[in-house]
Amino acid sequence: MSDETSCIQVAVMVPLRRVFSYALPAEGHLQPGMRVRVPFGKGKRVGIVLGYASCPPDVTLKAIEQVLDAHPILPIALQQLIHFGAAYYHHPLGDAWATALPTLLRQGRSLPKPTPWGYRLSATEAQTAPRQPGKLQQALRELLVITGVVPEAEIPKELRHILRQAIRKGWIEAVAEVTLPKQGVPSPHRLNAEQESAVTQLRMAKGFKAWLLEGVTGSGKTEVYLEAIRPHLESGAQALILVPEIGLTPQLVERCQARFGEHRVAALHSAQGDGERLRIWAAAAAGQIQVIIGTRSALFVPLPRLAMIIVDEEHDPSFKQQNGWHYSARDLAIQRARLENIPIVLGSATPSLESLYNAQKGRYQHLELRQRATSADLPKMTILPLRRENLQGGISSTLLTACKETLEAGNQVLLFLNRRGYAPAVLCHDCGHVVQCPRCSAPMTWHRQQERLRCHHCSHESRWPPACPVCRSAVLITVGQGTEQLEEVLRQRFPQTPIWRIDRDALHGRDALATAVSDIHRNRAAILVGTQMLAKGHHFPAVTLVGIINTDQGLFSADFRAPERLLQTVLQVAGRAGREERPGRVILQTHLPEHPLLQSLAQGDYRPPAQALLDERRAAGLPPFGALTLLRAEAHQRCRVDEFLKAAGQCAPPALVEISGPTPSLMERRAGFERAELWIQAPGRAQMQKALKLWLPQFAELHSAKNVRWTLDVDPLLIT
Repeated sequence: MSDETSCIQVAVMVPLRRVFSYALPAEGHLQPGMRVRVPFGKGKRVGIVLGYASCPPDVTLKAIEQVLDAHPILPIALQQLIHFGAAYYHHPLGDAWATALPTLLRQGRSLPKPTPWGYRLSATEAQTAPRQPGKLQQALRELLVITGVVPEAEIPKELRHILRQAIRKGWIEAVAEVTLPKQGVPSPHRLNAEQESAVTQLRMAKGFKAWLLEGVTGSGKTEVYLEAIRPHLESGAQALILVPEIGLTPQLVERCQARFGEHRVAALHSAQGDGERLRIWAAAAAGQIQVIIGTRSALFVPLPRLAMIIVDEEHDPSFKQQNGWHYSARDLAIQRARLENIPIVLGSATPSLESLYNAQKGRYQHLELRQRATSADLPKMTILPLRRENLQGGISSTLLTACKETLEAGNQVLLFLNRRGYAPAVLCHDCGHVVQCPRCSAPMTWHRQQERLRCHHCSHESRWPPACPVCRSAVLITVGQGTEQLEEVLRQRFPQTPIWRIDRDALHGRDALATAVSDIHRNRAAILVGTQMLAKGHHFPAVTLVGIINTDQGLFSADFRAPERLLQTVLQVAGRAGREERPGRVILQTHLPEHPLLQSLAQGDYRPPAQALLDERRAAGLPPFGALTLLRAEAHQRCRVDEFLKAAGQCAPPALVEISGPTPSLMERRAGFERAELWIQAPGRAQMQKALKLWLPQFAELHSAKNVRWTLDVDPLLIT
């Protein structure tokens, strides 16, 4: 090896914005993407080989301690995706790799060998008769003779020890590849003309192309997804389906398995154990799994025969990582499709304004499903003014009457309130003091069932205070409503009616939501009370009435995206009503019935209010008509935060970007840290990236950065 290539460049899996050089190992040539264990500080860390570089001859380098892989852990396209994502979001490369890999792999665990998919008789054994086999041996042989290849999961327990003996003796052999009939089960649904057209166009797609599938709730987008990937799966290729939340995976996995076979489909999400995630990851990388359905991190699963990517509910902000590496799984999925030269489908009933804008500009091919798959009408929306209404737990008498009528007809009611707990605040009735979290600038939420005050931002908990800390009055009352209070009122009003509360406090365990949804599907008269977990993706055939308890949330938020999220949430929740033969209706409770956005919402059509919001964004120069980045900083002393942000703002290239701030964050104090931010705006993404590349090295070295934690959020979705 010449002096020009005398050291190895390694991205150590730590949140540091640099790569590290190590002496050449004795193992020979290393390829980019291989994992190595290296000395780092006082300990050892796992890193990723980036390549060779020249080093000054007088520098003494530490040696790589161990080479963990014989081959790169990820294919070239995924390596390029991670490097692109780290560069675009200006995040440390080693930490981006750590985010992309399963926990056990980034800890240095060896990649497990793919488990055999099934077993069959060896070639010689299949042609000869057995010599006086025992009873269990004969049973196992007959099973294999009849079936040919038996999946491992279908081997009876009483035959498994005989199976191991037979493998050692050589008369049974393992089969690594999935050997299933090429044809999947035909669709149980007859596609309408719009669905047929969408499926035909998606099946004809060759090479990279982004498609926006905009379909009203209940229009059968999932059916389009499944039929679009069918020919790819039948030819032996693979597909990746991304969903925003874990709660949406069980029903989608069930439908895919019923259509294509349970051995072809697997889910991947954070509720699984590390061992299970690694096993699925390795099986997908080996080609044994054809369809991976998962949340954000599933984006980085290696799929050697990937033919199509689908992003369901593409508008959902859950696709944006909110800590660590602030990447958008939707946007990086588009980049992965480009790198692998395959089509990608972005599906939603309420597409993000960015996606609508890209479709208008011709960057995405636009497919529309304007009618429900069942030919049912979209639910009728009614605005219900709350002024002077007598509310019980936030419910008006009009809505309670509608609930009663719906239940008496044998149908189900869904009431949406995106607030957990019994009440979002506790205050003193004498002096008006609100009980605040001692670590956050937010009120404590009262959870009556647990008899605890809890902060939903830092998880701080306390008991109900004996007296007001300001005036010592004992008259403390709750203000506002949460799902727990709503459930209590409904149980008092409808004591004989089953009521399910669907939120993170009521559901425990990875299968709790799937169990609750299965119970709801029994189609008996019942009431569903829930938060965002009920807002999208679920199909409740018996729900004919949807009530939005507080439609006004988001109308006057300081977050410029709040009206868009309100519009999307209301229409997504409303879409749960009347999906089968029973007509549905939606009641929007509001104190602001004349608000233009609500008036537009009442028409039930997403496009006009979305276009109005796009026009407002254009006038303000906000995304998608401009690029936005937030530089967030936090410290225990506010003066340190302001000092750092002011110094950072002075380093910015003024010709490329416009800086606003420092301004306090919407939540000025969180978990004991004072918080503020700079808004960085540019005419487009190219100018923003150029500015950040020039700017970041300067403010990252500022003396005022000491004792200040800062993050850069490129294309932020949530202003917090």
